[in-house]
Amino acid sequence: MNRVRLIIFNAAIGPLDYKVPDGMTVEHGSIVVAPLGPRQIIGIVWEEDRLPEESVPDSRLRNIIEVLPVPPLKGELRRLMEWTADYYCARLISVARMVVSSGGALRGPITMTEYRLTGTEPERMTPQRAVALDALQNEQATIRELAELASVSDGVLRGLVNHGALEPVEVDIDRPYPRTNADHDQPKLSDDQKKVADRFVDAVKAREFAPFLLDGVTGSGKTEVYFEPVAAALRDNRQVLVLLPEIALTEAFLRRFEDRFGAAPVVWHSGQKATERRRAWRAIASGKAQVVVGARSALFLPYANLGLIVVDEAHEISFKQDDGVRYNARDVAVMRARFEKFPIILASATPALESLQMAESGIYERVELPSRFGGATLPSIATINLTENPPERGRWIAPELVEALKDRLEKGEQSLLFLNRRGYAPLTLCRNCGFRFQCNNCSAWLVEHRFSRRLACHHCGHEEEPPETCPECGEPDCLVACGPGVERIADEVAEILPDARIAVATSDTLNTPEKAADFVAQAEVKAIDVIVGTQLVTKGFHFPELTLVGVIDADLGLEGGDLRAAERTYQQVAQVAGRAGRGSKPGEVFIQTRHPTEPVIAALEAGDRDAFYTAETEARRSAGAPPFGRWAAIIVSSEDEAEAKEAARAIGGTRPNIQDVMILGPAPAPMALLRGRYRYRLLINARRSAQVQDIIRNWLDGLDFPRGVRVSVDVDPYSFV
Repeated sequence: MNRVRLIIFNAAIGPLDYKVPDGMTVEHGSIVVAPLGPRQIIGIVWEEDRLPEESVPDSRLRNIIEVLPVPPLKGELRRLMEWTADYYCARLISVARMVVSSGGALRGPITMTEYRLTGTEPERMTPQRAVALDALQNEQATIRELAELASVSDGVLRGLVNHGALEPVEVDIDRPYPRTNADHDQPKLSDDQKKVADRFVDAVKAREFAPFLLDGVTGSGKTEVYFEPVAAALRDNRQVLVLLPEIALTEAFLRRFEDRFGAAPVVWHSGQKATERRRAWRAIASGKAQVVVGARSALFLPYANLGLIVVDEAHEISFKQDDGVRYNARDVAVMRARFEKFPIILASATPALESLQMAESGIYERVELPSRFGGATLPSIATINLTENPPERGRWIAPELVEALKDRLEKGEQSLLFLNRRGYAPLTLCRNCGFRFQCNNCSAWLVEHRFSRRLACHHCGHEEEPPETCPECGEPDCLVACGPGVERIADEVAEILPDARIAVATSDTLNTPEKAADFVAQAEVKAIDVIVGTQLVTKGFHFPELTLVGVIDADLGLEGGDLRAAERTYQQVAQVAGRAGRGSKPGEVFIQTRHPTEPVIAALEAGDRDAFYTAETEARRSAGAPPFGRWAAIIVSSEDEAEAKEAARAIGGTRPNIQDVMILGPAPAPMALLRGRYRYRLLINARRSAQVQDIIRNWLDGLDFPRGVRVSVDVDPYSFV
């Protein structure tokens, strides 16, 4: 190869051709450094026929500077990147950035200096130094990373280095990971579990594409079952990827994995240090990482020899990326398995309707675990009609649920209260003039958080302290919290059960894997009596002594006009109900609702999942909604409201008139202002046969927009905000 075509890491420039100098060897997929003007830029060597571009004479080509010392990206991965860019109407380079997601990994083996506490205190102690010493116990990282962990400046830590309180440690970044053992601790499976596990193991050995839907009730032992094909892949020297929907689930999963395989897997998520990501990326690319457990971004890593993907809690909405390349990791994982010809397991107690339909049509093989492991039974479920049995004035927990909480505390058993609303109250207003606290950057009310004394926007992260007086009328002591969040429910439980030990489990309180692990450990040794949590507690946790679940407001998820609202509500409530009675003691679930006859609530009470999915399927079919129709959204945004509106009108004014395709809008997005940008949306509804992506590309390609306008496409949207 004496000339090559590169996709380069500059979104404003398309593919470019370069010359390969004598003595340099490149191949398709090689990651290289090339000149671009006076700068050097990273690029990936691609097949010319797959990136049509006007050819440049050899005499005008510049030389590639170097080939980076990492394995070339495999052809199957390049095809997946192309598919993802095409399906989700994204730039190929944007997908490439997810593959090459650790720039530091592209250079050869290196060492670096990290720092750790010595146990020596500095001669002069300042408040910031004291904070740092408390925060950095058992931590080792670079000065910058330690400063972020301790929320202090780099200078504070450098002062601690000079005083001998921190010491440098030379670290080999690419040190190998401990090896797992497929036969370390083989479990005894039930007959049902073994039958399913054997089917998965056969598929791994066959080395062919085989998509499975593992449909097992909560507590049926799905994890132990899919560990068996993981073991089979390890015996065959193949790599395995397990995708989890929440970082908070990682630590509990790692412990179970290590108990089974004798060593922890390689972890990949956004909360890791840069050095950890570099080490993981290089081990994955070289094939030395045997099993990777991670969030959705782990899907695009350059595995050397991938032989199995497991998507746990495959119904979870968090597998859908909401910005950048708006992909669904569940669906892209299936495509990766198809391109690389290996099995994939989608595991869930409440599968997505799209997955069930794929199984119904024979595209996925559905395998079921219909009963709980070890003789445990599913909990009984009852609704509490809040219009007939309301809570006491000023409270949110109905009397029947209060009595059940008291009963469990007397018995020494654990309870869980679920409300999918963080903070203390979703709205704070002035009782004197009616002023409401709203985010300056978003069309959203500020949520009161009393634990941390702040008003916060859950969309952009803006925070401010609650004022002493109303900003509008100046009246003191007039601010009123409206509605409940989990913190308010926790306060109410503390009033009802003053002796109870209460834990609030949300993304605010369990915002690191370590905090999540500590929470799990406390719950397992029964140091917690009542857990109050958001959707974070609906999955993955197994507490044998937890026998009562109360859903505070089951109707909350049905509000807002989301076309998937009923399915999401069913999944969330069914999952959180599944936390009850997972041990030898029976479980009980109370669902507080004002609409007990609503189909989704009635199905939950009756435990009739099939009836709910049948009704939901027919509703989707009649609406032409997925999986029977196609949805796509076009989102237009700008910091200038008039500019955003004009761009949206320009798009709407040139809409194509195509049979079987309906285009709605433009209209202001439900969240009309988000992170300082004004937003308009158009929604496309089409038959399955319509080539939606081609329609959108042809429609938008001919339009020009001001520099401040962003136009993004969301294929198969989950969020309608």
